[in-house]
Amino acid sequence: MTDARHALIIANDRYADQGLKKLKAPAQDATALAGVLHDPQIGDFEVDVVRNASADAMRRRIQGFFNDRRRDDTLVLHFSCHGLKSESGELYFAASDTEPRLLDATAIPAHFVRGCMSHTRAGRTVLFLDCCYGGAFSRGSSSVRASGDVDVLESFTSDKPPGGRGWAVITASNSMEFAFEGDELAENSAPRPSVFTHAVVEGLETGEADLDADGEVSLDDLYDYVFEHVQEQNPHQTPSKTVEMQGELHLAHSRRGRIKIAAIASPPSLLAAVNSDNAFTRQGAVLELRSRLHNESVPLAEGARQALEEVARNDIRQIADEASRALRDIRLSPSPDHLDFGPVVRGSTPPEQAVTMGGPPLARHCVAQPAQSWLRVEPTPNGLRVRVAATTAEGRLSGDIALKGVADEAVIHVEALVVPAHDTPRTDATDPPEGSPHDRDTVVVGPSGDPTRAMKPPRSRRPRAAADDTRTGHAGPHRTAARQTDGARTGDRPAPRGRRARALAGAALALAVTAVITVIVALQAAVAAVFDRSGDGPTGSIEERVHEQGALPPLTVALITAAAALVACALARYDLGTPRGPDTPSAAHGTRSMTAVAKGMAIPVLVLALLVLVAYLVGSGHW
Repeated sequence: MTDARHALIIANDRYADQGLKKLKAPAQDATALAGVLHDPQIGDFEVDVVRNASADAMRRRIQGFFNDRRRDDTLVLHFSCHGLKSESGELYFAASDTEPRLLDATAIPAHFVRGCMSHTRAGRTVLFLDCCYGGAFSRGSSSVRASGDVDVLESFTSDKPPGGRGWAVITASNSMEFAFEGDELAENSAPRPSVFTHAVVEGLETGEADLDADGEVSLDDLYDYVFEHVQEQNPHQTPSKTVEMQGELHLAHSRRGRIKIAAIASPPSLLAAVNSDNAFTRQGAVLELRSRLHNESVPLAEGARQALEEVARNDIRQIADEASRALRDIRLSPSPDHLDFGPVVRGSTPPEQAVTMGGPPLARHCVAQPAQSWLRVEPTPNGLRVRVAATTAEGRLSGDIALKGVADEAVIHVEALVVPAHDTPRTDATDPPEGSPHDRDTVVVGPSGDPTRAMKPPRSRRPRAAADDTRTGHAGPHRTAARQTDGARTGDRPAPRGRRARALAGAALALAVTAVITVIVALQAAVAAVFDRSGDGPTGSIEERVHEQGALPPLTVALITAAAALVACALARYDLGTPRGPDTPSAAHGTRSMTAVAKGMAIPVLVLALLVLVAYLVGSGHW
């Protein structure tokens, strides 16, 4: 069974009772919030908006909203209206026909909303209250006023969620404060969004509320963002929150999350070297990881990056610094990072400029997001193509394109000067209208000639555990782009150089094994020669004993085969680095594993054989 996401926005700005002030923000707030929640690339909610309804109509819509839901459903209810307090201290929400003297009959009691939330079968419910609790009455009104403050959150915390996973209530202000519309609670100012709802919309729409940059805006992320934004605008308004919920609730996708790639883990032998007690072994492992970081296979390079980050965080300073230097290789490096289009004739064909992405494939794999609607970004085999769209506005344009990779961010600054057209303005037929969803498409820049435009996928309607799996692997366009650009075609046969690389790796492994066997034979003969020489007394000769035991031939073979194994390893790695290397990541992974094992055996054999040979040459003249 799949889950559903529903939102009900209640906005009341006009009231029949002359004692209740007209509000300016609700209409604009409802439109903006409905748009961002309904957007399949952000909230993917089914949204209903109720404006200036009577108390009876509001009750029906609210109860109907909570009825007939399922445990996997997520509900969002948003109030933008006056909040009133009765003489007995109860909280009410004002309807268009509310009479302050008849609150029970003409307003919506908070306990009615709380009861609907408590009895719904929906697993998760979020209530946003953008209400003015202290400024509901006009100056000079003779309507009934209740003294004292109303504790808003207390009105929703007396009952625990019975069957579902819980609810959350977020209010624009606490019991002693106004909910500001803009900068003040003026009665004659022009319509403008409220500070609270504007922060909610802005945080979701821009993705800035994704504080941990994981690609999702959680309830906690949104509250922290809104709290900071509201306090910055009006220090006298303090948003509040109460939560009775198990687990984390993701309210929306984020436009600003970094690209994520399903990594191929490094070989066990390499990971064992990374965790070795020997510092020199770990240092060698860092060099190998740095080499893998430049691999054409983006998932394989991502596995190396993750291992290097672990080393940079946890190893001793010398090795950690080397890992950090290796990670600098995948910094985003757009060239140029400042584009000036100069004068652009209004209504003309949009000019364009190219941006080249430098570095290894992993550094070129990123997400490009224009911050302004007049910017157009398209991927190219080597980077980006940036255009300034035709616009009706004249004057200086200044904007940014945000680049986000797996571990780095960069900004391309763009400027242009729109000048009047001498002829009738003409709109480019290929250019989408300004303000359309195309204006801010996310563009995935691949490391090869297979660029892909990737819109954020609609939120999959499934339980939380499945969503976590999707986010971890980053299923969707980003992951698809990573698979397309790394050339991993599992059904294809490896190219000739790929087969040659595997043959060289196999030969290197065979030579390394031979070197190990022969050096063991040589060492046994050398030890026997030393013992024989010890029993000869002053007349004996180590050189004669070595020849008698036959230690030199296997020692020479060990030296030659170890050196040959290292040469074969180098040739195999060189072939892997060419564009016509193996077509499948698994083939490349197997080849690299063989070369790593061969190197791990050949290098110690070579060092040991050289030491024995030097000892023999030095000692033969003295013993």
